[in-house]
Amino acid sequence: MEGLPISPWTVFLYALLTAVATGLGALPFLFTRGIMRRHLGLANAAAAGLMVAASFGLIYEGVNYSLGRTLVGVGLGLLFILLAHRYLEGREVNLGDLKGLDARKALMMVGIMTLHSFAEGVGVGVAFGGGEALGVFITLAIAVQNIPEGLAISLVLIPRGVSLLRAAFWSVFSSLPQPLMAVPAFLLVEAFRPLLPVGLGFAAGAMIWMAVAELLPDALKEAEAEGVATVLTVAAALMVAFQILLGG
Repeated sequence: MEGLPISPWTVFLYALLTAVATGLGALPFLFTRGIMRRHLGLANAAAAGLMVAASFGLIYEGVNYSLGRTLVGVGLGLLFILLAHRYLEGREVNLGDLKGLDARKALMMVGIMTLHSFAEGVGVGVAFGGGEALGVFITLAIAVQNIPEGLAISLVLIPRGVSLLRAAFWSVFSSLPQPLMAVPAFLLVEAFRPLLPVGLGFAAGAMIWMAVAELLPDALKEAEAEGVATVLTVAAALMVAFQILLGG
């Protein structure tokens, strides 16, 4: 089996697995239905902690390829989210059952995670360009890492009235760029490799801004600062530990 070439179809199916894994992040909500305002605040804090920790993981990964291109990516991600926020502010946005401010926040959350998935899809394709064993390992690592990212999306959507199935759908939707980008990145690995740190930095810049400018202020409106700080710290620490164990 070692000498067999890897087909683009195989790369696509492995990358599709990472997208499906994101939907598993909604499963904890099978066991809880009653969401009070305080719970909404703590959910926002948990989502912010997961996103900040994931962002620094992306920056660290990008720096391994190129410090300069990663920082350029962070700047581009920051610029993009600022422009998107100004564009959406004051506009009527509907996302399923959500309307107004909740819909804008949900749209930005899903949008940022979708952009983040482009970089992960390129990562899968580039990894398969280095051999099947490396590709499978990176795919499984991203798939497992996608579960808490799906949880972060669900923590924003479900307390605002989105059903569990819809939250799982939007979680999987946010990761669909992974199989779509993995195949061209695999076929054109040398062309895509330099873009990977830019994509990782871009996602990190947008996610950090979203966590600090949107999720954290919302959390502090709905829950006491002590609880928000505690949940955010625990969520961030668990995500960092999770990434280190995965990398090890």
